[in-house]
Amino acid sequence: MTASHALPGAETPKIGFVSLGCPKALTDSELILTQLSAEGYRTSKTFDGADLVIVNTCGFIDDAVKESLDAIGEALAENGKVIVTGCLGAREGEGGANLVQQIHPSVLAVTGPHATHEVMEAVHQHLPKPHDPFTDLVPPQGIKLTPRHYAYLKISEGCNHRCTFCIIPSMRGDLVSRPIGDVLTEARKLFEAGVKELLVVSQDTSAYGVDVKYRTGFWDGKPVKTRMLDLVRALGELARAHGAWVRLHYVYPYPHVDDVIPLMAEGLVLPYLDVPLQHSHPDVLRRMKRPASGEKNLERIARWREICPEIVVRSTFIAGFPGETEAEFQHLLDFVQEARIDRAGCFAYSPVDGAAANELPDPVPDELRQERQARFMAVAEAVSVEKLRSRVGATMQVLVDSAPG
Repeated sequence: MTASHALPGAETPKIGFVSLGCPKALTDSELILTQLSAEGYRTSKTFDGADLVIVNTCGFIDDAVKESLDAIGEALAENGKVIVTGCLGAREGEGGANLVQQIHPSVLAVTGPHATHEVMEAVHQHLPKPHDPFTDLVPPQGIKLTPRHYAYLKISEGCNHRCTFCIIPSMRGDLVSRPIGDVLTEARKLFEAGVKELLVVSQDTSAYGVDVKYRTGFWDGKPVKTRMLDLVRALGELARAHGAWVRLHYVYPYPHVDDVIPLMAEGLVLPYLDVPLQHSHPDVLRRMKRPASGEKNLERIARWREICPEIVVRSTFIAGFPGETEAEFQHLLDFVQEARIDRAGCFAYSPVDGAAANELPDPVPDELRQERQARFMAVAEAVSVEKLRSRVGATMQVLVDSAPG
């Protein structure tokens, strides 16, 4: 028997799979599962029922690192044959060695994120594929981990920003936009498979096409620019033809985002923007190396609501960033109230190994970070409740996630 062929009559090998982290990591898991299915592997719901386990990890913040390392340890204890992929796989430990292999030296293989080919090579080495199946055994839309009615669509990989609190570029690299024809083809397959809500994700959705200088691509026999506005318009037209929705996530507040708002006003895409603003005070934003300023963002949000009164703005913020004064934090609270952010989340700042922010002076004590996070959430939740009350009595179209029976 060679490394790539199983014995005739052998049982179909089973793979256990653990997917951790953000929606971008989830789409990586979907790609791997799709390829596994295409090659005839089956999945196992338990570790002890699998011939091998793949763990797709997150390595962004300390809690995520611990969760990933614990999952690897559990898989090793219950199965023994484990392949590790994802962001944690790209992290370095002491002396520049791979962190995962330092802590769990018995893992079979380790790769970084967005590494379907490398993962499959490791699978082939340690669990030879059973046969070469026909490609039509796999559904056109691939294997999805989400319910049938919604799916994530990743349009790019990596990020060109160097925010001081973040190490994603060191793990996922600089921005690489997917060809627009490939993105739209995947979207159409998802809609045809019954997806009713498509969630567009990436590290920086509004930077789509920057790396390829917005070159012209082709889809359905027509030229289309590789840029956010053209992509969103095409996705919206596809969604409308299938009675579905498109929702935009991870949108940096670049000026050209304003051009997308009229598409929301006309109902082509959902009037919803997930914009990770992180803070409002200009000095904190400079220390974070974030684009824009709180004042400009207030003006932008007001303009968006003039064009599309129904728009919902969701954002995330960081409390207790190094050097944050009480006055700067109060500026953030005032911003959330004045901007009327519909849904806001807040993280107490957490140091990340390798992040430039670790070298900034005047770190905020952990207790004060936690206190500010709680104060922020109290203000943000009050704004959300008030916004929701204004919708009482309105008639809206919704998607039903589940129903009794």
